[in-house]
Amino acid sequence: MAGVVTAAVLGLTACGGGESQSPPGPGSVTTTTTAIGGFDLVTPERTFDRACGVPSTPDAGQTDVARIAVADPSLLDALCALGIQSKVVAVAADPGQIPVYLGPTVTSLPTIGSRPDAQRAAGARADVVLGRSAAQNSPYDARSVVVDESATWQDQFQAVADALGRGEEGTRRLDVFAQQAKRVGQRVDASHSQVGLVRFGADSEQIAGTASFAGSILAAMGVQRPQSQRSPGSVTVTDKNFDDADADLIYVSFTSTEGRQHGTSVLRSDKWLDLGAAGGKRVFVVDDSYWYGQRGLAAAPVVLDDVQRSLNGYSS
Repeated sequence: MAGVVTAAVLGLTACGGGESQSPPGPGSVTTTTTAIGGFDLVTPERTFDRACGVPSTPDAGQTDVARIAVADPSLLDALCALGIQSKVVAVAADPGQIPVYLGPTVTSLPTIGSRPDAQRAAGARADVVLGRSAAQNSPYDARSVVVDESATWQDQFQAVADALGRGEEGTRRLDVFAQQAKRVGQRVDASHSQVGLVRFGADSEQIAGTASFAGSILAAMGVQRPQSQRSPGSVTVTDKNFDDADADLIYVSFTSTEGRQHGTSVLRSDKWLDLGAAGGKRVFVVDDSYWYGQRGLAAAPVVLDDVQRSLNGYSS
C-alpha cells in the first residue's frame, strides 16, 4: 500500500471496533422502458436509495474522526461505501457536481465551491481533509490525507479506510464484494460468456480495456473478453478493426451528450447491425458515469447489478 496514501497525521488510535458489514447495494430500478438507437438500456431508470453501506465504526484501538472535508468529490465513493457520509461537513464542489449514483444522503451534502477560498475551507472546521493532492488540501486547517489517483480503485478505497481508522473493516468490505462478484458470476455462467465494452465519444468510439473500472468488475465475476479486447488500455475503433468490438454481448455507453448523438448514429448503421451481438439483439446501453467515470466500492455493486440483470440468459 506504500505510495497510495500520505497523511500529515495518521495516528488515530484509541478504543473502538466494529463488525464486518456488507458493502452498499445497487438501489432499486423503476419499470420505465427506454432504448437508444434501437437497443435497450440495462436499467432505464435507477433509484439510488441504497447507495451507501451500513455505517462502519473504527477498528479496535482506533479513534473516530468527527468532521471530514472532501477536496475531491470522487473520494465520496469511499466514504459512502464505509457508511460514514454523515461525517462529511464540506465538499469542494459546485452544486450538482456530486455523482448522482451515491444517492440522496451524499448529493445533499454541503458544497463550498470547486475552488474554495481559505475562509470557506476553514469554516468547515474539519478534523481531516481527503484530496488527490497536497495543493487541493492546503486551504483547510485540518489533517491532510492525499490519495493516489493512479492506484487501483481497491487500493484507493483501502487507503481512505486506513486513514480513517477503518483499515480492517475496509479490507473486509472489499472481500465481501469480491465474494459477491464471484457468486454472481457463477450464477450467470460468466466464464462461458465473452463480453465487449464500447464507449462512444463525440466523434469516436473506443473499446474499453481490462484495466477500466467496468473491465475490473467483469474480471471479478469471471467474465471473459474477446481476444481482441484483452489489452489493459482502451483501443480506438476504426474501419479496419471495427469487428473487434463484437462479442457474445456488448455493453455500450456514451461519454457525453455529443457522444450519445454520435453513438446513436453508429448503433443504427449497417456496419454495427452486421455485428453478431447487434444482429442478435445482445447489445445493452449502460450509464457511463458509474461504469467508467467513477471508481469505487459504492459504484462497483451498481455495475455488478447491471451485468447480473443483462448477462443472465445470454451465455453462449
